[in-house]
Amino acid sequence: MGDDAGVTFGLTLVHLGVATLWFGSMAYSLFVVQPRLARALGDPVRAEEAYRALAAGNRWRVAGLIAVLALSGVGLALLHDGRSATWWLLVSAKAGLLLAASALFWWVSWRGWPRRVFARPAELPAEQARFRRVALVMATLVGAAFLLGVVAAHAPWR
Repeated sequence: MGDDAGVTFGLTLVHLGVATLWFGSMAYSLFVVQPRLARALGDPVRAEEAYRALAAGNRWRVAGLIAVLALSGVGLALLHDGRSATWWLLVSAKAGLLLAASALFWWVSWRGWPRRVFARPAELPAEQARFRRVALVMATLVGAAFLLGVVAAHAPWR
């Protein structure tokens, strides 16, 4: 394996691993953890306490994942000269989807979360529902970006 091939392989593993971790974490939280907590605790206020305990300290972990995903993606794009215009279009669309997901993460972390933390008990169900909608959109964006990356990497016209 040549130097470029080894670097490409390493960056690909990092990029795929981080993307999988971000998407998988969101999917597990949305479709397993949150519904089970809501059913088990029954009360939105008690569920909120559990959500806060689980979320504590994760903002910067996710921000780190996003940074590594962006840097590894830029590195991979720089190593892929001679690709078709379609490949570049797919990779650009993927980057746009990840940028949109990152913007939603920013909103959740620095705008939505403080609003949720200071919500009155009567406001919690609406805030929780809003967060779920935003999280579903974010997971869809990350999943679609992952799919575009796979198509760009394996399509015969790349």
